[in-house]
Amino acid sequence: MSKTILALDIGSTKVAAAIAQQKDDELTIIGTGISKAQGVRKGVITHIDRAAKAIKKAYEDAKRIAGVSPKKAIVALSGAYIQSTNSSGIVNIPNKEISIDELNRVMQTALYNANIPHEYEVVHVLPYKFKVDNQDTIDDPLGMNASRLEVDTHIITAPKSSLFNLTKAVKQAGIEIENIVLSGYASALAVLNEDEKELGACIIDMGGSTCNLVIYNGKSIVYNDFLAVGSMHITNDLSMALHTPLSIAEEIKIYYGDLTEPKSDYIEIPIIGDEENSHQVSLEIVYNVIYARVEETLMILAKSIEQSKLRESLGAGVILTGGMTKLEGLRELASAIFDHMPVRIAKPKNLSSLHASLEDPSYSTLIGLIHYGSGAFTPYEIDSNQRLRYKNEQAFSDSGKDKIDILTPLPPPTKEEEIMKELGNIESFKEPASSTRDSVSKFLRWLRELF
Repeated sequence: MSKTILALDIGSTKVAAAIAQQKDDELTIIGTGISKAQGVRKGVITHIDRAAKAIKKAYEDAKRIAGVSPKKAIVALSGAYIQSTNSSGIVNIPNKEISIDELNRVMQTALYNANIPHEYEVVHVLPYKFKVDNQDTIDDPLGMNASRLEVDTHIITAPKSSLFNLTKAVKQAGIEIENIVLSGYASALAVLNEDEKELGACIIDMGGSTCNLVIYNGKSIVYNDFLAVGSMHITNDLSMALHTPLSIAEEIKIYYGDLTEPKSDYIEIPIIGDEENSHQVSLEIVYNVIYARVEETLMILAKSIEQSKLRESLGAGVILTGGMTKLEGLRELASAIFDHMPVRIAKPKNLSSLHASLEDPSYSTLIGLIHYGSGAFTPYEIDSNQRLRYKNEQAFSDSGKDKIDILTPLPPPTKEEEIMKELGNIESFKEPASSTRDSVSKFLRWLRELF
């Protein structure tokens, strides 16, 4: 059985679409489309019609190459939109065996305890630590015998208004949203290996106008942050410092962007407002401008890692991806600023028939969305549709029979329930036999009068 996956990454500099087919465990990209971003600034949609136009162009190009027309997409959500919090939940296990229902219930409890503001909507609920009775090093609690199940979760939310604007732009392009995924989460899925997930790692996607930071530990995200700075800021700095058009500044960044050491050569470049004349500038000035911006960006990101208080748990160090990582010498500078932590520049994982251009770090989010669509999400996570996802589950099945819907958070236990638990009769309270239903009802009425 095969499945078609449409991924859509709406960035500040480009909109990228990819169509992949999954057959058994093999993923093959069969179509891609790239368009210049419009109506998006620093990860935020600023003009719905222009954004929809750019999305539609990328989508049309991808489906023309693929020869198929999927109508539902997995869409990346910029970290500019989101707020996150950690929350925990605890439930009793009446049947003494942990099933999918119990996992669903404990994560609902964690979500309920988080007290999400009314104007925000849940995008992800990601469990990073399970505890069964008194054992707190549980990788997978499913099927275990227990009396109590606890979970620690990282909850990612976004303003409803921002999600509405994103959804409207995508719909105007003729596409329905199947799922929304935090872009930093998608990038992590594209570049992390299993050892790095176990050891703990910080993944930073350094894009055109943004940097998305997530910290992975225990096979899940435990922290995320966002910085509205990217490689386009280097271009702007060069344009102002060298008094040259943005297009020329971009070329200078691409061809002379080197952080290893300054060069004493000179280059001839045009002047803003005077296309017929040019002037010489030293490559040492180019080096100083680029170095200053990159150093400042990395120092802010290093401060974010310190504020997370998770630095000691980053056994695999820092993993950099995104278009900005193509600057020569970035890894060495990052290692020095991150206090000599291990630093790796990462490209997205290879996929079957992956076009050479998609092996670029700037496409990590796009490739990660495809991996998410294939089922490579965090075990037991609650997604943007508020459905529980779990391993061996068909992530986007049409029937939906294998999905658990989360309609409302679990209410706190009533006084009657608490007393019944104390009496040890919780199972008969939840599922009273028909022969004793009347007596239980009378007992509950007595309890209500008592309290």
